[in-house]
Amino acid sequence: MRGHRRCGPRPLLALGLTLGLAFLAAGLGHAALLWEDVVQEKKLELNTGLKGTGLLTHGVDDPLVQPERDTAGVLGRARCDLHYADAASLDANLAYEHRWQSRTSAGSIAVGGSPLIATVAPLYRLHALDWSISDQAESFQWRHEIDRALVSLHPSWGEVTVGRQAIGLGRGRLFSAVDLFVPFAPTEIDREWRRGVDGGRLEYRLTDTASLETIAVFGPSRDTSALLARARGYLGRVDGEVLLGKRGEDLLAAVVSSAAISEAEVHGEYAVFQLPTEQTGPLSAASGRYVSKAVLGTSYTFGLGNGFTLLGEYHYSGFGLDKAEDAALLGADQAWQQRFLRGDTQTLGRHTLGLQGSYPVNETLTTALLLLSSATDGSGLVNPSLALDLRRDLSLLASLIIPWGPRPANGVLHSEYGGSPWSLLLQLNLYF
Repeated sequence: MRGHRRCGPRPLLALGLTLGLAFLAAGLGHAALLWEDVVQEKKLELNTGLKGTGLLTHGVDDPLVQPERDTAGVLGRARCDLHYADAASLDANLAYEHRWQSRTSAGSIAVGGSPLIATVAPLYRLHALDWSISDQAESFQWRHEIDRALVSLHPSWGEVTVGRQAIGLGRGRLFSAVDLFVPFAPTEIDREWRRGVDGGRLEYRLTDTASLETIAVFGPSRDTSALLARARGYLGRVDGEVLLGKRGEDLLAAVVSSAAISEAEVHGEYAVFQLPTEQTGPLSAASGRYVSKAVLGTSYTFGLGNGFTLLGEYHYSGFGLDKAEDAALLGADQAWQQRFLRGDTQTLGRHTLGLQGSYPVNETLTTALLLLSSATDGSGLVNPSLALDLRRDLSLLASLIIPWGPRPANGVLHSEYGGSPWSLLLQLNLYF
């Protein structure tokens, strides 16, 4: 068990000065314009955001799955984002963030994804630049980090970006087969700031509709590094891309495409990973050294009122389990645990269905309903949510997760989502 590390004055002073300067330089709802050259289209601005999130959970009556049946947690994030823009040649970005989390217990196992941001150590970084201010084991953690530090050049032939940056791949909205670097969980709500990774991207435009790109991501070892080649383009209402490369010890090949068919949108992803060794235990029957992932989805906006959008996706993950009961056998499998934590599979099982409907009631209120279900055991969850813009600078998000399915017994899962807790989440966002 880790001991408590007391907070020194320097991090507190840095946080106070940063937020104080941001308040003085910017009005609520406005970025702080620190400098501007209108003639040459250059500017330096500071964007600051504060997020406060409260989470209540009511779990299953199984102390081996959730030591405390009722838990509460609070998560705070304070982020300052410095952005320099030169319209003719480059952009530069530096982001510094504090985050703290307090909770009554470790909570339940991560079935179905957490609605909060991940708290695992940052991946794909040469140096984490992530420091602890206070650590009281599972009850309270306070950390700060440099999450962005990049320069992006805009030559006439393409784009070059070097440094700590967010890299998102694929077309899936609930799931992904090719989002390799810090992917979001299906129920994760805080998607505004994807965690940065250290790397470089070089894109060369062959024509106005086609390009080639190299993506390199670096970590302290080969297991946390990647090198990808991507070719992409579009023709009319169809776009597609091909990915080839290596992520850690895995070789991979993938195709991604989306298209507009009449008034609907369809998208698909398919990836094959060649592992250095065959999967073992419950995963060995999947495909040995060759593991596939796939996403197939569609969306359509109906002309009802302000426009009701319906999204449906099917996800297959060869890294997932055929039966939820097998999770107990993988509890001691460190290799699989590492894959799960870094996002090789966003779901515990292999076959998952997702359906999401969203409706903007007016300019300030948007409602949504998400359904996730295991196509193997029939368990699932329903997740209604609403987003309310109280002011231009202030918004409120409310989310409720209600799972269904056979409950676990004696620490053994009997369905993918049946062991998930009921969850109520409230998040307040302030921008200045």
